[in-house]
Amino acid sequence: MENNLLQTETAVPAPAEIAESPSEVSSASASAAQEETASFWKRFKNSYFARNFRKNWTYLLFLIPAVAVTVLFAYVPMYGILMAFQNYRIGMPTSKWIGFDNFKQFFSDPMFWTYMWNTFILCILGFVIGFPLPIIVAVMLHTTKNKKLAKVLQTIFNGPHFISLVVLVGMLYLFFGRYGLVNNIAANMGGERFSYFLAPEAFRPMYILSSNWQDFGWSSIIYLAALSGVDEAQHEAAKIDGASRVQRILHVDIPAIMPIISVMLIMSIGGLMGVGYEKVLLMQTSGNMETSEIIATYVYTQGLEKGRAGFATAIGLFNSVINLALLIIANTTSKRFSENSLF
Repeated sequence: MENNLLQTETAVPAPAEIAESPSEVSSASASAAQEETASFWKRFKNSYFARNFRKNWTYLLFLIPAVAVTVLFAYVPMYGILMAFQNYRIGMPTSKWIGFDNFKQFFSDPMFWTYMWNTFILCILGFVIGFPLPIIVAVMLHTTKNKKLAKVLQTIFNGPHFISLVVLVGMLYLFFGRYGLVNNIAANMGGERFSYFLAPEAFRPMYILSSNWQDFGWSSIIYLAALSGVDEAQHEAAKIDGASRVQRILHVDIPAIMPIISVMLIMSIGGLMGVGYEKVLLMQTSGNMETSEIIATYVYTQGLEKGRAGFATAIGLFNSVINLALLIIANTTSKRFSENSLF
């Protein structure tokens, strides 16, 4: 009996022998974490991103200033979008959240559709005239046989781009003002003086034509660069086949630069409603307000002159959403019917 009890006591292990010590548990978990970390870094070093970074790190280094400037001046200010949902006024210490009240107030404005229509028609007419013009000029300069003449014309066409808006509008006043060149000629011929800046119907032609005159030469540079990459062998083959100069332009040059045209078309449509207020304000008078008052000038008036920063931010955000929607539609359409798209 006593021998059996002794055997039973010796057969049952002590509690300290069953459980592991805390130091052993912590060391095991630490080793497991180290193995997992080492495995992660091994997979990361063998990943496509790491291999591509090691291969091109010198090029990526030059992107750091551009990325920093973009983040600082393009993304950080986006925090100000919050003002569109606040009753924010310049000089107010605090602002309360009002939701979409600023948007509702703008949509219920009696002049809402007038601002929309003036902006839309100004952008559409400018786009219809201004987009194909640089392409035509680039093709004309590229196909001109007299290269010296082409360089002189290109210099003349690019010159207006470097004229400031203030000087450009001043030139318009010198030509079309009440005492400008056109009125002086009309007065000498027995006519009456007439200020085109006081006529609502004259604002859009002056604005659109002067803008296209200022920018068409500069915009043609990118198409000239694309045309310089066209293979001359294609032109030689077309000449052998009896193609005329116009046929070679239509069937060789235009298809070659079509990807560039598609991308520029998408970008132009994406910024269709982004009319700047500077030139409009310089040309705006009390006589042409019914056609010159657009969304951008209304934002300027409400935000800076009246101090309604929240309301002005809401209008600007609405305009930006329209531009984004147009960009997505243009890109989707181009991607569906061609192989060219931005994203």
